[in-house]
Amino acid sequence: MNVEIILASTSVYRRELLGRLLPNFRCVAPDVDEHKFHLAHMSPEEIAVRLAYEKSNAVATRFPDAIVIGSDQLVDLDQQILGKPGTEPAAIMQLMSMSGRSHRLLTAVCIIGPHKQVEFVNTTSLTMRSLQMSEAERYVSRDQPLDCAGSYRIESLGISLFDRIDTEDFTAIMGLPLMQLAVVLRNFGAEIP
Repeated sequence: MNVEIILASTSVYRRELLGRLLPNFRCVAPDVDEHKFHLAHMSPEEIAVRLAYEKSNAVATRFPDAIVIGSDQLVDLDQQILGKPGTEPAAIMQLMSMSGRSHRLLTAVCIIGPHKQVEFVNTTSLTMRSLQMSEAERYVSRDQPLDCAGSYRIESLGISLFDRIDTEDFTAIMGLPLMQLAVVLRNFGAEIP
């Protein structure tokens, strides 16, 4: 396939994940203001899909002949959206709000190519064990999940925070659902594997 594939992201996690499927692709920052969409009156699914589209579209308008992959991820805790905490106190607060409760991790993907667009959302249900404040503080100090929606790195020490995880694709939790993405990219003409 001669069409360039671009990941509309500078996320090291998404870059590493997509690298499992494709040997060659480029990463381009989408420069989308995510915060304004979190204030919109939309469901968590609608926000995730809209942000994935906005990221993909922002890059696709600059590279109209490429296949562009945009993604967004957010935590839905009883219709309250938890994004990237940014600071240790915010991360600890997020973890304590999820302690002993279940939440949904929504990973939306939008792929825009010449004459074609596909969107999908992967939903993972996670049940966090009951945490003591000292456990949340210790976890955040050790794993530094400040750039992760929901304040946990499931591929690292964050796995110890959970009693149960129900998902169709474990890679979605890390930022990009590779099984479904592989199907879509094959339909776009990518050779995987």
